[in-house]
Amino acid sequence: SSDLFATKNQRPKKMDSRVAEASRALDVLTEISGILNTGLDRETLSICVSLCESGVNPEALAAVIRELRREEAAAQAKAAAPVAPR
Repeated sequence: SSDLFATKNQRPKKMDSRVAEASRALDVLTEISGILNTGLDRETLSICVSLCESGVNPEALAAVIRELRREEAAAQAKAAAPVAPR
């Protein structure tokens, strides 16, 4: 039978070890991210790693994240500003 159609319990051990290795690598990245106070959670880090593995330039990705954070901060500041009476 083909491994393509294997159920979760029938996955090849090689695939299981790759999944475990990827999970450990993401654990380490999450710890480094916390130490560096990046503000990126595990899911966001996973998405960033996937994008980089797909060929996205890491520096460009970092620039986009910084810009999105600036825009979010500006939007929050605008929302928190008192509304001037008319």
